[in-house]
Amino acid sequence: FKGDDSCEYLLSSGRFLGEKVWQPHSCMMHKYKSSEAKNCLVDKHIVFLGDSRIRQLFYSFIKIINPQVKEEGNKHGNIPFEDKSASIKVDFLWYPEVNGSMRQRIKSWTEGSVAKPHIIVAGAATWSIKIHNGSNEALTQYKINITAIAPLLEKLAKSSDVYWVLQDPVYEDMLSESRKMITNEKIDAYNEAAVRILNSSSRNSKAKVKVFSVSKLIAQETIMKSSDGLHLPESSRDTNAMILMNVYCNKIMKPIDGSCCQPQPPLTLIQKLAFCFFTLSIIGYLIISLIHRNNYRKNKSCTDLEMGEEKKPAINTPNVSTLEMLLHSFCKLGLIMTYFYLCDRANLFMKENKFYTHSSFFIPIVYILVLGVFYTENTKETKVLNREQTDEWKGWMQLVILIYHISGASTFLPVYMHIRVLVAAYLFQTGYGHFSYFWIKGDFGVYRVCQVLFRLNFLVVVLCIVMDRPYQFYYFVPLVTVWFMIIYATLATWPQIVQKKANGNCLWHFGLLLKLICLLACIYFLSYSQGAFEKVFSFWPLSKCFELNGNVYEWWFRWKLDRYVVFHGMLFAFIYLALQKRQMISEGKGDALFSNRVSNVLLFISIVSFMTYSIWASSCKNKTECNELHPSVSVVQILAFILIRNIPGYVRSVYSSFFAWFGKISLELFICQYHIWLAADTKGILVLIPGYPMFNVIVSTFIFVCVAHEISQITNDLAQIMVPKDNSTLLKRLLCIAGFFFGLLLFSAMQDQSRH
Repeated sequence: FKGDDSCEYLLSSGRFLGEKVWQPHSCMMHKYKSSEAKNCLVDKHIVFLGDSRIRQLFYSFIKIINPQVKEEGNKHGNIPFEDKSASIKVDFLWYPEVNGSMRQRIKSWTEGSVAKPHIIVAGAATWSIKIHNGSNEALTQYKINITAIAPLLEKLAKSSDVYWVLQDPVYEDMLSESRKMITNEKIDAYNEAAVRILNSSSRNSKAKVKVFSVSKLIAQETIMKSSDGLHLPESSRDTNAMILMNVYCNKIMKPIDGSCCQPQPPLTLIQKLAFCFFTLSIIGYLIISLIHRNNYRKNKSCTDLEMGEEKKPAINTPNVSTLEMLLHSFCKLGLIMTYFYLCDRANLFMKENKFYTHSSFFIPIVYILVLGVFYTENTKETKVLNREQTDEWKGWMQLVILIYHISGASTFLPVYMHIRVLVAAYLFQTGYGHFSYFWIKGDFGVYRVCQVLFRLNFLVVVLCIVMDRPYQFYYFVPLVTVWFMIIYATLATWPQIVQKKANGNCLWHFGLLLKLICLLACIYFLSYSQGAFEKVFSFWPLSKCFELNGNVYEWWFRWKLDRYVVFHGMLFAFIYLALQKRQMISEGKGDALFSNRVSNVLLFISIVSFMTYSIWASSCKNKTECNELHPSVSVVQILAFILIRNIPGYVRSVYSSFFAWFGKISLELFICQYHIWLAADTKGILVLIPGYPMFNVIVSTFIFVCVAHEISQITNDLAQIMVPKDNSTLLKRLLCIAGFFFGLLLFSAMQDQSRH
């Protein structure tokens, strides 16, 4: 740990991921768009001062602001650029040598007669080598001249950002005869002189000229692609310009995926209160544990001296009180949340950008599939979508989604479309599972609703507080929560139609279908009426939950993307349970689901449908168009998978305990990955062990899975305490929870006001 100034790393070190993606050491680099660059540089004046290499950097920089700019103008003269819409001025000033002319220009800015630029990027040396034929006298004069301008640059650095660009290496074999004297040995000597003089000048000064040395590293990898052996290829120049933009703009724009040069965010009032609460919980648990330990020692068995026998203690192992269990859970949770904060909010651990390759996605997929098949066991029951099978389904889907996220596979459209089906399958299970429960049990009590809502939302609410993120940021939990409430409202409203009632009169089945048709009509209306949808979720306090970046568009987009699949899950559950009740399917161990002929036909259709969808998804060319079709067609592959998995009796009778184990903690895995496996809110990768990518993934994955498992147990323990079965006690707890959320909203409003 070398401090939290990642700017030093950004300007001096890094490596290439693939051929064109530059990865700074320890932090993440944001790719700025034109609009973002304009917002950052509004009313700014930037000056590039130097030779033809600096001119190239100047053009790459202004192309970030305006991609339409062409490299025109006098190559050996000054080139102005202005963006009037944002009042940005960027000038290139032709000073190919570090001499008296350059010194005079810099001095004019320090004396106050001319307005100082906000950013100054300077550098030169190759012309001095060329003109003086690489003589030692020229190097000596360079040292004298740079010594003269160093104090002036230091003076400017007190109010402006000043960067000195070191000279890139050349590709000597490609240099023309007139440039043969420009050797890498000479360039290294000039760079060494510049670094030594600039560093010695700033040693006792707070203001410091930033040495832009990372360009050398980039050039070492790419200079052989140069057209003349001297000037960098365009992709390398663009990388240098983007680094400059990150150095200056990250602290202003604070992009999520640009951790370089960003200071650690200050603790909010809510975060401070959370820290106090967890600290008190840990202290309280330690005190209670010490008291119980002492009581247990006092009641330890002692020897009866008269009888020579051992007496039994009056009290055996002390019972764990509700208070102790509560404090114990919050104690563990507090330690885990500290780890979350250190990983993704404090500038303690490194973060790196994702970089997708086919091997980084498909090799781990094959590996976990082999592991999953290896851990095959018999199921306890052989019903369609039995508990072991749904846990297995959730498990392998979650592992695939995790690999998808860490490998950055969202950039590869065929993989993205298949992952969309996996997310839809989770929501399908939400519709299937909750519909089946309410239809069979007929339990619409408050206890059931509170239990589900608590288990779904507990971790996310804690993370919203600790990590200072909006509820909608963890989009999947709001999605399943809202769909659960929609399912509940559909089935619980009058008339309540459940299996027991429908068995007495078949007309109730049509009543339920009518309810489902009404639900489908509402979904259709809201999906094509963005205004109506936004009005529903723009009322306070719903707006606090579903807004992201000041509007609910992201929430509407997420909801719309899988709008029909929960309905499909409910409809499938209704049809399946009706067939099961009428004994039209065979679910015995080893038995095919239907007669041999019907089973074979359905199996063939399912395999063809599954493959057809995969071919369509793999041939997608436009993400927007494919996303439009996805809500209507994703159910095809989901139903095909269910039938393939359940029609053959043997396949239905076995499951993978490996996948099922992960399936039981799939929700915790999905949420925890945001901060302790990935980094920068899923935009990057957490680096606990730098320099060893594979070992880092193994260690961070082990910790991540253990934490998810522990949080799952904590949630289950707290659910028993916070959501009791007794209605009067439950009502009191609900009032307390309502008070807690009211306080949370109040503090959140205070925070927003102080920020503005």
